[in-house]
Amino acid sequence: MAHHFKIKKNKAGEFVAYFMYNSEAIFWTEGYASRASAKNAISSIQKNGPGAEIVDETAA
Repeated sequence: MAHHFKIKKNKAGEFVAYFMYNSEAIFWTEGYASRASAKNAISSIQKNGPGAEIVDETAA
């Protein structure tokens, strides 16, 4: 399992969804009050992420 989502609680007790690759967190969501909201965030990323454009705001 090279990549997967993981839901964990942060220090504030909120649920956070992490996208993991080789056991390293690549990105994570904001904290949510419920596990269901964190799962909804994962579903949204899976649905909308593949077609997302790349916006590079760095100076050339």
